[in-house]
Amino acid sequence: MKSQTPAEGILLRKDYGDAKIYTVTCQCCGSDCEHDVWVEADDLNVTITTYTQQKTKWWSLNRLQIIWTLLTKGYIEYEASILMSEQQALNYSETLKKAITDVKKFKEAKGSK
Repeated sequence: MKSQTPAEGILLRKDYGDAKIYTVTCQCCGSDCEHDVWVEADDLNVTITTYTQQKTKWWSLNRLQIIWTLLTKGYIEYEASILMSEQQALNYSETLKKAITDVKKFKEAKGSK
């Protein structure tokens, strides 16, 4: 199996040269599980940041227990997951490798001018 171009499940949102932003979709339920991946190069290194938007079905949870946990701990824990097909996972890894190479090259070319 080889990675695809364009890649199934991986959407390039923005390309700033030294930063690329992708949306990775979930196979199970649409946009509720997707996450954004930022690949950025600065003067020192390349960083990859993953963002997810956490959601809860407040009405289906025990509100008193949630309020108690907030009062005693100061936070509520939620878990985010993403379900990828084999093809999408391969595309995801290849996209990350390519994005890292691209932002490094852009930064190096920009620095040599």
